[in-house]
Amino acid sequence: MDKKILKRRIDVAAGREPADLRIANCRVVDVYNKTCFNADVLVCDGYIAGYGAAGFPEALETFDAKGAYLAPGLIDSHVHIESSHLSPAEFSRLVVPHGTTTVVADPHEICNVCDLEGFDYMLRASEGIALQVFLQVPSCVPCTPFEHAGGDLDAREISTVIGQDRVLGLGELMNYVGVCLADDAILDKLMEAFRVGKIVDGHSPGLKGSALDAYVACGVRTDHECSTPDELRERIRRGMYVMLRQGTACHDVLNLLPGVNDGNDRFCMFCTDDRQSASIIEEGHIDHNIRIAVGAGLDPITALRIATINVADCYGLRDRGAVAPGKRADLILFDDLNDLYVREVWVGGRHVASDGTYLAKDPHVAPKGVSGCMNVRDFSAERLALPLKSDRVRTIRLVPGSVVTETGHATVRRDAAGRWIRDEQDIVKIAVVERHRGTGNVGLGLLEGYGLKNGAIATSVAHDSHNIIVAGDSDRDMAMAVERLVEMGGGMAIAQDGKLLDSLQHEIAGLMTDRSGEFVAQRIDKLCYIAAQALGIPKCIDPFMALCFMALPVIPWIKITDNGLFDVGAFRIVPVEE
Repeated sequence: MDKKILKRRIDVAAGREPADLRIANCRVVDVYNKTCFNADVLVCDGYIAGYGAAGFPEALETFDAKGAYLAPGLIDSHVHIESSHLSPAEFSRLVVPHGTTTVVADPHEICNVCDLEGFDYMLRASEGIALQVFLQVPSCVPCTPFEHAGGDLDAREISTVIGQDRVLGLGELMNYVGVCLADDAILDKLMEAFRVGKIVDGHSPGLKGSALDAYVACGVRTDHECSTPDELRERIRRGMYVMLRQGTACHDVLNLLPGVNDGNDRFCMFCTDDRQSASIIEEGHIDHNIRIAVGAGLDPITALRIATINVADCYGLRDRGAVAPGKRADLILFDDLNDLYVREVWVGGRHVASDGTYLAKDPHVAPKGVSGCMNVRDFSAERLALPLKSDRVRTIRLVPGSVVTETGHATVRRDAAGRWIRDEQDIVKIAVVERHRGTGNVGLGLLEGYGLKNGAIATSVAHDSHNIIVAGDSDRDMAMAVERLVEMGGGMAIAQDGKLLDSLQHEIAGLMTDRSGEFVAQRIDKLCYIAAQALGIPKCIDPFMALCFMALPVIPWIKITDNGLFDVGAFRIVPVEE
């Protein structure tokens, strides 16, 4: 810090110099003592100097809070910005008016497509925007060795970026099996985090007992995959911070809340993980997590503490998370402590949102090096034929409202050549088409419970390697949807009876677009409407969100990659036939 800036801050706090901004007549939320007090807050050079007193010189600008509550800006402890389908600047425009001023983002989606060029894009595209974006270096690109991704981040590559100032540590360690087996390549990545003294994020669904001990023993500090109060308590007992997630697909806040108490709430944080633009526009961001928790009986100041200082402490962000002297003036103003709707937002003392309107003017960064990411080879409708040696098959059984799947068992029909054909069961074909390395791989399987009838749905947003995933009952329609994605450079597409019904381009790595959040939300809503009305997808299933998680081989219990059907429990590729 510059000595002159430090001296000025002290002089403003002592009343010897005027503040840049005085937020007067506040009810300040004290996240340390879990109480509120009346004060004026003085800001200079983007930081809080003090609380002011009678006789202090008049500030250069005064904002009358009129008795409203002033709290620290909200912090999302774990988010994939790419899952909003938006550029970082547009993501900022949506979430900042909801009071989110800082996010800890793991860009493993775009790194799975573009390697470190994707990481560089996220750094450049989030520089100078109102939202404060800190990054984690993805630890699992690809997340398993059983698929092909566009990136392959080893310890050497991680070492080149993990020391940067806006990089907080190593991203979610999804290969928990490899961790528990002390895999040498994973240990090398962990050593890079330890070398620069940075945090390691976790991802450990279902781990318990000695397996969880082994996972935590390697230095993992957080987990966002808890689903029960017992899992929350078990992790906090081992010194982990637990994230209460409320994304578009995963809703864990209410499930975990019974495990939160006065003794452990300091080790809880809120996160969104994967949240689409429509969810942000309709419901909010971290403020939505808070409203859910408070509505279920959590003390509102405890909820604010979970959303602010806890995250700052976990990640070593010592300059934020509280309304206190010396902290950044990342602040939110609202009227009702029990029903949080943010009215005003300041980031670094700059007024950036008012009554839901974004006031900041963010720079636009062209997606150089991360567009047109399609390297599909040897693909045709014929590649989608599924020959079977038996009528008895395994299926990926969809669980509505969850990214967890079940292993289904069914007897299906085959044609004269032994290829699967559709019957009256709610089973359709699912395929993953490799799009990064030109391998020509097409992984084939069967999806149960999706509800699709007569047509095909495809997307290049397919966690985590983001190859093209497509589901349908017609090889012709499936191929048409895939070919549309290749033509656009990625996105979403629906085909039926040999016709393309609709599509949406994602020109940034096949994951995001430079279009507005409202445009994206409207277009995805239209695609979902078509999927429901024309293809019969039930309203309880988000057709694209459900599909994109079918390719994630680190979430139980059975998924699909470009190499074929993957048994997560056994951690191996398995045949479709039983």
